[in-house]
Amino acid sequence: MKNIAIILLFILGGYSSVLAQQSPHFTQYMFNDFVINPAIAGTNDFYQIRSNHRFQWIGITDPPLTNTLSFYGPHSKLPMGFGAYFYNDVTGPTSRTGITGSYAYNIEITKGVRLSGGLSFGLMQYKLDGTQVNPKDLTDLAIQPVVNASYMPDAAIGFYLYAKDYYAGFSANQLLNNKLKIYDVKNGLNKLKSHFYLTGGYKYRIDKDFAVEPSAIIKVTSPKAFQFDFTARVIYQDMFWGGLSFRMKDAFSVLIGYNYNNKFSFGYAYDMGINGLRKFNSGSHELMIGYRFNDVK
Repeated sequence: MKNIAIILLFILGGYSSVLAQQSPHFTQYMFNDFVINPAIAGTNDFYQIRSNHRFQWIGITDPPLTNTLSFYGPHSKLPMGFGAYFYNDVTGPTSRTGITGSYAYNIEITKGVRLSGGLSFGLMQYKLDGTQVNPKDLTDLAIQPVVNASYMPDAAIGFYLYAKDYYAGFSANQLLNNKLKIYDVKNGLNKLKSHFYLTGGYKYRIDKDFAVEPSAIIKVTSPKAFQFDFTARVIYQDMFWGGLSFRMKDAFSVLIGYNYNNKFSFGYAYDMGINGLRKFNSGSHELMIGYRFNDVK
């Protein structure tokens, strides 16, 4: 019960710039980009289905568990794309569940360089199970020992500039800034705040077998939450990859992955914490599983 109370206080009050984020984060953000940015839909010439699973802070009772399942791809003839994703994010007594649909349209800027813009709309359920919380541990929060849920629409917008070897994207999520009505917090933390993402990456070909791909993501949430991730991967024959990642004030990570026959893909990441929470857990694990369908465009 004490661990649940601690986690809930982190989520509602913010322990650091990382934990102040209301939306879940992924170490393998480069393989979960459609969930972050709706403009990704239609930027490849194939459809794909991808699942991401994050098991955070192993060793803490009822730690955060995040799952996403996405499906997206291009129109067969027009420069546009469609997609949808489902997500479920559970942390102790709180959970976020939703489904979102996206549309994107892309244009050619110069030869080999295109710009895509996308929109997404969805429905979110935010739930708090007050029966899992001991009111004595949360004297400052008006949480009742009952299960409450709030349903609300959600929206996002994004832009994505891309070429064969590099990309840059910007997106804004939770644009509607809905207020949660399942508990009464006087300091305004019961409001869903907009999240802004800036991403970028470049694949440098060393020779016909090896490539190096540095990438980064910056996340900002008003008024002052800020998070920065930097990752570098080494890729062998577009089949195997391994890399290291650093998340500011949060963790170092190790990544490995495999792409079979340009169809099936698998990725794994392990986070080693560097903040105060490292004393209470043995790290975080993350899995990515993907399948690419035949080219349609």
